[in-house]
Amino acid sequence: MLDTKGTKVKGGSFIIDDVEASSVVIPEDFVEEQRMMMETTRDFVEGEVVPHDEEIEKLNYELTVKLIRKAGELGLLGSDVPEEYGGLGLDKVSSTLINETLAQASSFALSVGAHVGIGTLPIVFFGTPEQKRKYLPALAAGELIAAYCLTEPTSGSDALGAKTTAKLSEDGQHYILNGSKIFITNAGFADIFIVYAKVDGKDFTTFIVEREMEGFTVGPEEKKMGIKGSSTCPIFFEDVKVPVENVLGEIGRGHVIAFNILNIGRFKLGAGCLGAAKEAIELSSKYANIRTQFGKPISAFPLIGKKLAEMNIRTYVTESMVYRTSGLIDASMKDIDQNRPDSGQLLAKSIAEYALECSINKVFASEVLDFVADEGVQIHGGYGFTQEYKIERIYRDSRINRIFEGTNEINRLLIPGTLVKKAMKGELPLMQKAQGLQAELMQLVPGQTFEGTLEHETHLLSMAKKVFLMIGGLAVQKYAMELEKQQEVLSNLADVMILIYAMESALLRTRKIISKAGEGKAANAIEMTKVYVHEAFDDVGRFAKEALATMESGDVLRTQLSILKKLTRNTPIDAVAVKRGIAARVIGAEKYIV
Repeated sequence: MLDTKGTKVKGGSFIIDDVEASSVVIPEDFVEEQRMMMETTRDFVEGEVVPHDEEIEKLNYELTVKLIRKAGELGLLGSDVPEEYGGLGLDKVSSTLINETLAQASSFALSVGAHVGIGTLPIVFFGTPEQKRKYLPALAAGELIAAYCLTEPTSGSDALGAKTTAKLSEDGQHYILNGSKIFITNAGFADIFIVYAKVDGKDFTTFIVEREMEGFTVGPEEKKMGIKGSSTCPIFFEDVKVPVENVLGEIGRGHVIAFNILNIGRFKLGAGCLGAAKEAIELSSKYANIRTQFGKPISAFPLIGKKLAEMNIRTYVTESMVYRTSGLIDASMKDIDQNRPDSGQLLAKSIAEYALECSINKVFASEVLDFVADEGVQIHGGYGFTQEYKIERIYRDSRINRIFEGTNEINRLLIPGTLVKKAMKGELPLMQKAQGLQAELMQLVPGQTFEGTLEHETHLLSMAKKVFLMIGGLAVQKYAMELEKQQEVLSNLADVMILIYAMESALLRTRKIISKAGEGKAANAIEMTKVYVHEAFDDVGRFAKEALATMESGDVLRTQLSILKKLTRNTPIDAVAVKRGIAARVIGAEKYIV
């Protein structure tokens, strides 16, 4: 994505720069081809997957594989695979839309997601031309199914602590793998496994392992809380001979592949959570309209309406963030020559530029889905606790998303950590901005009146960015290189950054909708944005206050709190009335609405 000066937007720059609404990608920008891909995906899910839903949930390998191959025939597996290797080579907005729409397929969506994302992309980005020719056409067609193998019994978040080893054979033709991996999605039926092992016990490296290689075995299925229709098994390597030509990338550079693939995995997970949240809203609003108590539908009760409004608001914000981020990634990839031999690495690097935003999407979307699913169960009452209603499964399936692709705790540490690293490398003038804020903070913030649409909320966003610079600058100044040990402070900083990206994404989207369609057609979006920004701004103040109390004490703390109070001064809106209006629209539509 280009800023107003025509230069590419740097990852993390949203925290210090203002962004023009015209520069962001929003769902209202979808072109006909993208909508057609969405319809193709929806028709496939509703026509081919949903009718077999119960059987898939019983972990029917044969059926899942059959449906994955059908998805391949429709092109749904090849969106990220270049055309020359049998894929569609679509933009990231299109592949994100496919990913979101697949979410209604529940466990099957996870099987497909693991295959097309973390399973196939390592070869797309880091494979040699020979590896790409050998594997990608079959992966795009669904003739081969992929799995990603990183986690081990003793290394989850600490991926580089892996114990699986690889040793070069005496004839130099193979690497001999020994060890195990756990929680491997698609393991029960996958053909190709992207495996991480340490060459000679020290050089973290990636390998393409085929199921039929001697010494490779798959353990029993895990008995899981949710996503029961997806295969999750341990795998074992006992003197598995992997040809040297199956080394993916360079010896000792496996971490580059692992972390880059996790970036895109986090982003794609956010899109999947978005799709599930929309389904939960539809199920819950329809149920609220037919369930009667005290002589009227429960949707007529304000507290049920409040739940539906809040579910819709948070989903709107999530959608705004997901497609804004997909637009950033697309713009970063746009000028890369796909014919270059190192094009894959360049594509991965362009995604890595927005690693921070990918983590933000993952954390925010997974926690929004948990909220939406939980409220959905509550609206269903006792029926929501039974398997007769799908909301029960959405609730169970949702829980894994806060663990997948790096736990939310790990991602919360990565978000400010990545920002500080960018600043230290001179990629972002973070500390200069923080220092420039000092004089401004000592001045009184005069009271303001706001007349234009969303002017008040735009001001709150500006103040939130100042709050971050205040506490972030103080944290870097106080702890310096020891900041990474202050996990509670880092978490506070991460939460403020997440809220700022969320507030800004909603504001930018709504402003762009207004510019395209006018305020009349943007009424619901305006109201959702107002409510979210005001409530998020209150949370910004709360997290900042907690961080200050951790870092300072006595008179210094009181001075800092006084400054914070000025920055977070705000007259609240009547959120109850606004939410009632939003609720009425959701109840009338019986689905997620903008």
